[in-house]
Amino acid sequence: MREIFAGLPWWVKWVAVPVIALVVFGGLIATVLSIVIGLLFKALVFVALVGGLIYVVRKFMSNSSSRSDW
Repeated sequence: MREIFAGLPWWVKWVAVPVIALVVFGGLIATVLSIVIGLLFKALVFVALVGGLIYVVRKFMSNSSSRSDW
């Protein structure tokens, strides 16, 4: 592979080949990125909902235990 790129100008190696790769694999890269970002967002929403649920349950439990002291 090095022999193939050895005789080519720098702009072919550093500009043309990455552009061709983005054109060919751009849809695949975009799909993978959207799946990863979607999963991270769903995980963040899950953590926020579970944290909120724990907060509400603890708040309710502390209020109900203080009422039983009356």
